[in-house]
Amino acid sequence: MKTKRFFSNGVLMISLTVVASCDKNEIENLPSISPPDSTIAFTMPSEEAEHEGTWLQWPHKYTYGQSTPNRYDQIWIDMTKALHTGELVHIVAYNEEEKNRITQLLEDASVDMGQIDFLLEKTEDVWVRDNGPIFVRDENNNLMITNWEFNGWGGKHGFQYDNQIPFHVSSAIGISKVDIDMVLEGGAIEVDGEGTFMATRSSILNNNRNPGLTEAQAEAFFKHYLGVINFIWLDGIAGLDITDMHIDGIARFVGNHTIATFSKEFAENYGEEVIISDYQVLETAKNANGEPYTIVELPIAERTEGSYLNYYVGNEVVLVPNYNEPTDSEANAIIQGLYPDREVIGIIVNELWEDGGAIHCVTQQQPK
Repeated sequence: MKTKRFFSNGVLMISLTVVASCDKNEIENLPSISPPDSTIAFTMPSEEAEHEGTWLQWPHKYTYGQSTPNRYDQIWIDMTKALHTGELVHIVAYNEEEKNRITQLLEDASVDMGQIDFLLEKTEDVWVRDNGPIFVRDENNNLMITNWEFNGWGGKHGFQYDNQIPFHVSSAIGISKVDIDMVLEGGAIEVDGEGTFMATRSSILNNNRNPGLTEAQAEAFFKHYLGVINFIWLDGIAGLDITDMHIDGIARFVGNHTIATFSKEFAENYGEEVIISDYQVLETAKNANGEPYTIVELPIAERTEGSYLNYYVGNEVVLVPNYNEPTDSEANAIIQGLYPDREVIGIIVNELWEDGGAIHCVTQQQPK
């Protein structure tokens, strides 16, 4: 775990804003009510479910200067090349000039451009997991976009353009969206697709996102919009990094019977009681069927303190952050054992990790 600095960085389709099965007053009052299970209108599929494609926001020079694409481009090329044979790759490019530049980079890397499409929209940054669309299914199994508010991780960074990306994606691909009056980053939540949700209180319940929001009120949102019924809450550490300790860097679901996380030894050596306590929560956690999880521990890269938990599960591959360290091969082997039907591909992410993120932070799945 490290301090994040975040330097970086002819068919008319109509996007509809919908309110599912609830009326307007019910939606406006959702934080103060807990809708019964019978009112669950949406379900978020697991990341492991089949994808139509993956969304990326390509790094550009317009926020932090030329150093951002210089440092990041190769990571995005590597991710695109690894993913595109198994699914589409949807790229948010800042403008036409950027689209042309990216196209040349990918053609030079022998990427099949028939698997790539572009959305030209301005962005401040690259962290599409946090500001991008979160895809769900409605009661009729139709794919929809939940459009949560994004406020730059509690007002720490600019977000004017990034907050509009779910709206632009909805308009571009003709998938309806539902607007939600709650601040939420995608990296702050983990779902298994079978009813269980995992997150840290330090991020979601932080007053810099949703002042005064209680745990019960947050759960009412998640029950309704993500279709979850079982909650695993870790305390986390507010202020540890810019995200206030997102879940996708510390614990991940593998199916609905396994949780991958850091080692118990790391928890004990970290020097914070809350980290030990959070590990104990994971050890005793149960899924929506009341069954305990198997805990699989991943190493921490020694020199960079890099996390291997911030990996991304594609249709055919699992992209694992690598750091040019001896622990890379150990972590890759463990994750390969967790996903035997997918190929683990290590992506060197040192430049991205230097700014506080890794693979999962900069990818977002669109279910089939």
